[in-house]
Amino acid sequence: MNTIEVENLTKRFGDFTAVDRISFDVKQGEIFGFLGANGAGKSTTIRMLCGLLSSTEGIARVGGFDINKEPNKVKENIGYMSQKFSLYEDLTVEENIDFFGRVYGLSDSDLNDRKKWVLDIANLNGRENSITQTLSGGWKQRLALGCAVLHRPRIIFLDEPTSGVDPVMRRKFWELINDLSAEGVTVLVTTHFLEEAEYCNDIILINAGKIIAGGSPKELKQNYIKHPILEVQCSDVVEAMEKIETQSWAVETSIFGTSIHVNVEDEESAKANIRSLLSSHRIDVVNIERITPSLEDVFIYLLEQQTKKT
Repeated sequence: MNTIEVENLTKRFGDFTAVDRISFDVKQGEIFGFLGANGAGKSTTIRMLCGLLSSTEGIARVGGFDINKEPNKVKENIGYMSQKFSLYEDLTVEENIDFFGRVYGLSDSDLNDRKKWVLDIANLNGRENSITQTLSGGWKQRLALGCAVLHRPRIIFLDEPTSGVDPVMRRKFWELINDLSAEGVTVLVTTHFLEEAEYCNDIILINAGKIIAGGSPKELKQNYIKHPILEVQCSDVVEAMEKIETQSWAVETSIFGTSIHVNVEDEESAKANIRSLLSSHRIDVVNIERITPSLEDVFIYLLEQQTKKT
């Protein structure tokens, strides 16, 4: 059963097309990743699906409600956590929970029950009277998620929820998302942290407002990365990549931190070719090994293919 259905959804701002005829479905209880670089159209899509922004063309239904014809019904049946911290920083933790509980129309008994739940999942028991501004980024985000689902919505939209959060807190935040999914809650999450997408059941990749690929993390890697990937660690990665990318045996090359990823036709011959090539240019090779492709490898590959088409 699909809880979100999108067909040819488009949003234009004057002559600029922010979202360009995208289509996808999200199943109940699924963690659905909506991935792309900043400015790709993710947040605009989220705002349309939450009934906050009307579409220029196309249709979308969220929880069975049309986003253009029934935006208020959509809002009543979803939870939404915006890209920027969405709570009131001058209020205490408890005051924020109380405020959103009243906005959602919870009864006193329901609010008390849910308040205990939020404090537990945010690990803020004993800090109910702390001013929210004094909390670390990770605690703020956990509190924001708790407040977004106070009313037990069956569909949650999370727009860049872990932006500005350290890796440890990011992992704990995703544990909460997995718990919600296990309870049958549908979660649509946007992120530009591609390693987070490994937690998603299904993913779509968006660039310049258009969907460029979709599928599970495993499917994306299998469908788009056809060649072995070698990780090259060497003394001068920039110069090394410039030398490697001119070679016919290097299918794709890209810099990943302090190393280079090279897609090759044949693993063993490519290793020998890389060592010989870099040695001839006095570049020291520390290590070359085959690695499992990541979603970042997939995304970079697809972006390079898009660039070649244009």
